[in-house]
Amino acid sequence: MPTIPELLRDHVSLDTQCVDRVYLNGYVPTLQTSGAIVYFLEKHRRALIASPALLGNISHDFAAAVEAFAKTNHIPVVHFEKGQRKDDIAARLRRKFTASDGVVFIGVAQEQVQGFKARRETKGRMVRFQFSRQWVFVKVYYFYIQDAEFGPGFIKIATYAPYPVKVCLNGHEWAKQQLRRAGLAFESLDNGFLSCVNPARLQELCEQLGPEQVQAFFDKWVARLPWPLTPADRAAGYRHRLSIWQMEVSRTQIFTRPLYGRAFFEQIIRENLDLGRPDRVQLIFGRRVYRNTPSRFCTRVVQSGVQPNVHLTYKHSGVKQYFKENRALRTETTINNPLDFKVRKDLSSWTYLRKLGTLINDRLLESERVSQDCLLSADSFARVSEPTTTEAGQRAPGLRFGQPRTMALFASLSRFSPALHGFRNAELRQITQTLLNLQPEAYTASQMSYDLRRLRLKGLIARVEGSHRYILTTYGRRVAYFMTKLHNRIFDVASGALETATSVPAPLTIAFKRLDAVVDKLVADATLSPAGI
Repeated sequence: MPTIPELLRDHVSLDTQCVDRVYLNGYVPTLQTSGAIVYFLEKHRRALIASPALLGNISHDFAAAVEAFAKTNHIPVVHFEKGQRKDDIAARLRRKFTASDGVVFIGVAQEQVQGFKARRETKGRMVRFQFSRQWVFVKVYYFYIQDAEFGPGFIKIATYAPYPVKVCLNGHEWAKQQLRRAGLAFESLDNGFLSCVNPARLQELCEQLGPEQVQAFFDKWVARLPWPLTPADRAAGYRHRLSIWQMEVSRTQIFTRPLYGRAFFEQIIRENLDLGRPDRVQLIFGRRVYRNTPSRFCTRVVQSGVQPNVHLTYKHSGVKQYFKENRALRTETTINNPLDFKVRKDLSSWTYLRKLGTLINDRLLESERVSQDCLLSADSFARVSEPTTTEAGQRAPGLRFGQPRTMALFASLSRFSPALHGFRNAELRQITQTLLNLQPEAYTASQMSYDLRRLRLKGLIARVEGSHRYILTTYGRRVAYFMTKLHNRIFDVASGALETATSVPAPLTIAFKRLDAVVDKLVADATLSPAGI
């Protein structure tokens, strides 16, 4: 069976990285507090008193405008029922829609949103209303759109103050529209790509999608759709601002045959069930994990039909891999809260989050790749295990295979293989102490420094210039993985077989018994006494 590196190197026909689904929040910054609502009604709208009845009038006028818009433009209106899959209805109606740009249909639903409730206060003959933010059930409108630039998407608008908006777009569909306009042939794979006549140009287009295009899309449809805030309101500064609610960044690798995709997942599950541990998560996501970091650290293998999905979680965000349409490996990072990565939610963070998602996907794939790309020659094995001398004349002590401290070092280094910024003495020492089951005072910083020197002189790690950090070299990555896997999967099992026949699989036990019998016969034939007698 091909290894993971061979599958990704030799059996992938198309490799595309692109922003996938994006959900955006739209909010009016100047309508987020009770005081702002009062100012909007009394100062901007010139009302004598800020009454909830005025907000009700705005909702009524908006609903009437939507009905008139649908009737004038012959747009179907669908009232969503509880439990109904909106995507299924949208897919059915989109198949009937032939225009390149327009509203496919309008969906109507009752949903819970953050809105304002008013409490009446009376002082003598004076009546005032106090507004407070609460969860309320209101009517919302879904405008399902076919856009000339973005293809399918939708905009959801709530009918009551502060009129929250949600926008759903798809980066793959945007790239498809650009390919069509450029006359470049391609085949779709659901919302991705199965093939393209010019893969390099496809990747260039995927990287061009940014906040400018998203803002232009939103501005265009604000001007075309019915809107709860009038043009005069918007001209006075009561405009919706977009923020990133959820962003999916995907890497799609098309296998030349479905067989290779199934082989990939078989090996991934066998090799990488520890990916969800906190120490691995912090390397893949590029963030420190502390004891109080709110997250569920685990590797979840979810069986969907006959295909497995692998999920890792970091705080509110996560990364998953699955076999898409029985043809492609889809590695997908979903950022559910940009604050998980200490960046703001507004559109200015788009480029950073896209690069971050791409980096997380690449780290995961690299971590899986190096788990098998670790073969060593006999000379390399000896060079690591035996004392050597560097070109500068420095003596490099050997790292003896099987010695507990050495094996703990190799296992610790294996966890830092995808790290971009390297590691410090204390970080490696903590992991090594844990693996050796030692107290901190039993494995000192000086001992760790000695071990780091051994690893550096052997060429397994390199010191980052001008810092106290180290990085794992390509050679070191191979050595660390090879030694760790050899020890854990071969020698540990073999040692158990020598000690007790009940703790190992029956075929291995039988093989050792046959070996014992052959050796005993050779001793008897040579008329030798067994050792120790």
